Amino acid sequence: MIEQAEVLDALRTKILSDPEVILEDQDLMRALIDANERSLGGNIVDLRGIAMERMESRLDRLEDTHRSVIAAAYENLAGTNLIHNAVLKVLEPTDFSTFLRTLSGDLLTALRISRLRLILESHEADGPSVGFEDVLSVVEPGVVDHYITAGRDIPVRPVSLRQVSPASADVYGDTAAYIKSEALLRLDLGEGRLPALLVMGSEDPHQFRPNQGTDLLTFFGAVFERAIKRWLA
Repeated sequence: MIEQAEVLDALRTKILSDPEVILEDQDLMRALIDANERSLGGNIVDLRGIAMERMESRLDRLEDTHRSVIAAAYENLAGTNLIHNAVLKVLEPTDFSTFLRTLSGDLLTALRISRLRLILESHEADGPSVGFEDVLSVVEPGVVDHYITAGRDIPVRPVSLRQVSPASADVYGDTAAYIKSEALLRLDLGEGRLPALLVMGSEDPHQFRPNQGTDLLTFFGAVFERAIKRWLA
């Protein structure tokens, strides 16, 4: 009994000297509140206890929101850094052949995607795809918008994100079975020129979803437009 009294006295002294130890411990505070409610009896409404429950609930929601905001900020920062790195890869080549080879090499790594295809519309049946069939396709007019809309009567946006199953074999070839989502960047190559399309394919079905923001990809598409115009001039 003497040892227990000494422990209780030491505990009391500690609490009096540093009460925040209890106030900051939610489990301990909840136990004290429950004990207080039991001592009051079932016929007494503890308004302070009710208020504390509501405050705890609001605090939990605020903490969840705080964590979500921080996670979103980190994700946006990571996405921005990724696109900036990809932009540098687009600007590095000094000739068109190197530029096209980048689409199957460094740019894939920079964007963290599985496949990249550049589709150019042309009135000519023969185009500059010889030797670069893995990354470049030359198609007839109207194919770009038809692919973006999947033949539906809907507006054509500069950037479209979607999950695909199955993916188009005409676009991805033998790798179509592995592509689960794609980003479509419609490229305006200038007055008097037909549009082009930059297709990004990913094996991750969640990498490109319709409810995601498109600001960074819109910026990347604008940079890619300006880069490719140098070689088509």
